[in-house]
Amino acid sequence: MSTGAFPSDRGSPLAAGMPNKRVRVYLDDERPTPDGWVSARWPDEVIRLLETGDVAEVSLDHDLGDDERGTGYDVILWIEEAVVLRGFRPPLIHVHSANAAARSRMLAGIDAIERAAAELARASASPGDVS
Repeated sequence: MSTGAFPSDRGSPLAAGMPNKRVRVYLDDERPTPDGWVSARWPDEVIRLLETGDVAEVSLDHDLGDDERGTGYDVILWIEEAVVLRGFRPPLIHVHSANAAARSRMLAGIDAIERAAAELARASASPGDVS
């Protein structure tokens, strides 16, 4: 579902057409960061960038070498909560983890984010009651 030259397998179409978002963030502890991407080592770094509202795209690894500091799945959980509780518009999300079980869980999280964001978009497009 992902588009563009970046090789990954999932991406949310919900961030398409958002010109003010221009940062692409790559979360990984071992792989080199692709050209044009901002490197992040830990989930809290990605979350700080997401909070700025300037992130167009994220690519997440799961296993980062210290589960106490977090995993890529923690970023998925943060995005899902932000969408549901605060109306956050999610960026395009990719998973590049080699951990098959974690990858599956992260992709399920992306599905939940996409459903929540779509519901939010439908709700905001519906006219409110006028009394």
